[in-house]
Amino acid sequence: MSHTVTRPLARRNRSVPYVMVAPFVLVFAVFFLVPIGIAVVQSLHGTERSGLLGRPQDVFVGLGNYAEVFADPSFHSGLLRVLGYVGLTIPVMLVLSAGFALALDSAVVRLRRFHRLTFFLPYAIPVVVATLIWGFFYQPKFSPIAAAFEAFGISAPNLLEGAPLLGSIANVAVWQWTGYNMIILVAALQAVPPSVYEAARLDGCGELALALRIKLPLLVPALLLAFIFSLIGAFQLFNEPAVLRPLSSSVTADYTPNVYAYSKAFTDAQPGYAAAIAVVLALATFVFSFVFLRAGQRKGAL
Repeated sequence: MSHTVTRPLARRNRSVPYVMVAPFVLVFAVFFLVPIGIAVVQSLHGTERSGLLGRPQDVFVGLGNYAEVFADPSFHSGLLRVLGYVGLTIPVMLVLSAGFALALDSAVVRLRRFHRLTFFLPYAIPVVVATLIWGFFYQPKFSPIAAAFEAFGISAPNLLEGAPLLGSIANVAVWQWTGYNMIILVAALQAVPPSVYEAARLDGCGELALALRIKLPLLVPALLLAFIFSLIGAFQLFNEPAVLRPLSSSVTADYTPNVYAYSKAFTDAQPGYAAAIAVVLALATFVFSFVFLRAGQRKGAL
């Protein structure tokens, strides 16, 4: 009798994890896996017209869109621009985040909660709103930055045109995401047992030596994680150029791969080619992230 009772209970207990995980798997499949599958299928198709006024027809082109993407100089220039954006944003962002995190975790700084909220507050502002605010600061006629240059008798550069534009966009990202990465690093520092810090202080380490010799090496895994998150976000660069496009003639239709895919899909009516750009960009993001992740694992950072 006991065996007949325990068997249904055992089966029921085995099914509980699957029941608990099922809602997440369903949502993940509907909003993540299905769109990826649709994009891959769409990237294998193109649009053709029969005659000048003929209706557009969806035709299967196989890997033709991918061949065009890999040979497209507009895609190459946009990808190089994103890599330049990565070089401008991520090192500055991680250095500032690590500095703020080490400062907030030290015994010297007071009002830690206030400073933590102050540093994190820019992340709570939507990207579009933040870009509009900085777009006002970058305006040559109304910019306080230009006024500060002129106060010292220096002609202010146009931060919305030419080469300075990429730095202006990078500045928006650094201002907004530094606090987010700082929270990740602060959480990593708080996970360290207090006995480690007490032993270092008994050995004669001051706050500066403790931060540089003990805390900073312990932050390497969290820094690598923040780097990978920032790298993935950098390859998705779209909002800032799209918002600044009405203010700048330098933001072209192929300024970044995401902007280029959007232009191809909704301006040039080439959804298949836009999907191929999105898939190639996703693969590039995966490759770069995987390479840095493996390099961190080999060096023992993770």
